[in-house]
Amino acid sequence: MKGIGKVWLLCLMAIMLVVSSACSSDNTEGSNNNTDGDSVTLTIGSWRTEDGANYAKVIEAFNEKHPDIKVEFKPSKNTEYNTILNTSLQAGEGPDIIHLRPYAPGLELAKAGYIEPIDGLNGLDTFPDSTLQASRGEDGTQYGVPLNLSTTQVFYNKAIFEEHGLEEPQTWDEFIAINEKLEDEGVTPLAFGTKEGWLLSLAHGIFGPAHWGGNDFVDKIANGDTDFTSPEFVKSIQVMEELKEYFPNNSEGLGMEDIRTLFFTEQAAMFPLGSWEIEVVLGMNPDLEIGFFPMPSAVGGEPTLTTWVDGSFGINANSKHKEEAKKFLEFLTTKEFGELFTKEFNMISAIPDIQSDNELVNGLSAAVSDYSTPYMMLVYFAGGNPTTKVTIETELQGMYIGSQTVDGVVEKVQESADGWFEPFQ
Repeated sequence: MKGIGKVWLLCLMAIMLVVSSACSSDNTEGSNNNTDGDSVTLTIGSWRTEDGANYAKVIEAFNEKHPDIKVEFKPSKNTEYNTILNTSLQAGEGPDIIHLRPYAPGLELAKAGYIEPIDGLNGLDTFPDSTLQASRGEDGTQYGVPLNLSTTQVFYNKAIFEEHGLEEPQTWDEFIAINEKLEDEGVTPLAFGTKEGWLLSLAHGIFGPAHWGGNDFVDKIANGDTDFTSPEFVKSIQVMEELKEYFPNNSEGLGMEDIRTLFFTEQAAMFPLGSWEIEVVLGMNPDLEIGFFPMPSAVGGEPTLTTWVDGSFGINANSKHKEEAKKFLEFLTTKEFGELFTKEFNMISAIPDIQSDNELVNGLSAAVSDYSTPYMMLVYFAGGNPTTKVTIETELQGMYIGSQTVDGVVEKVQESADGWFEPFQ
């Protein structure tokens, strides 16, 4: 019996060791200690569905330093992103890292308590103060790390310009003359459509400064020293109406994909849009030779290149992995990331002094230093419900289908801003 007792005791000890080992294994898998056998997974929410392959390279570079932090890029369709994000945040969920819309829309999430303050984050001093303001609250709290600078300008097809003996315009009259000549010679001058409202405020941000004189007017309206009923602003709306002559046929039914296609298939000579389109267009037609020009002044001033911080990355206040998310945001402040971003995305990094292999991107970066003017409707007038920015988009759409007038657009925009913009009170 003693032999049987020893065998029983040994079996019992073996069972206890197995159970102990299993419990130890379970505890390790459930912890967030980031040991060699453990990892945390962060999710990134964004509206940039086209950037998946590029973010895979960013994540790979980040993982070289932080192999224990997995990162998944999970974007939503541009037109659905805001709704999906707001719904998830209201439910106490959402991605760990959030691609914040620039200025007021992103800061509204912060005001609602959904975004974690990141004051003191290592690397924030990399950015100029004016860049940080795109995701900084009224009380000075920082909520986001700036990602990139976007610009709007007129891109043009170099081959078409050469074929028709055209050069980059130096004045507004020269710009109109180019449109006239192209139209007379059977070429669609401007690849543009009015189906999607956001395109209209964007185009107004390109052409408007040529008529209100750039930064001085923006400063005056931002301080309440003038308003949208001023002759300069009225003229900017009138010009938007006049330019329709150079749009493609059925421009009221054309959206972003349509006008992009017109440009990269070389059916239209010019493309008034944003710097982010460089990568997309060249991806569709790598042989396309693209130039750009800042918008020449109609009032004897300097040309203008409309510029803004186009998004930042913030941390979900309900994330269970805030410390790991901060490490990812710190990586976004490094020169290594800036160079990788500029190379892979063909965009202008928000980190200063980053050069690109793309001549066009470098040219835009240089032009930002010389000709930059704010995207006024986004930077200053993205407030209200609906926002003043949305109001100008809606009213311009009405103007293009003949249900609204230039004066009517101005009246509605001023009425919208009067309802919330403090300098107008």
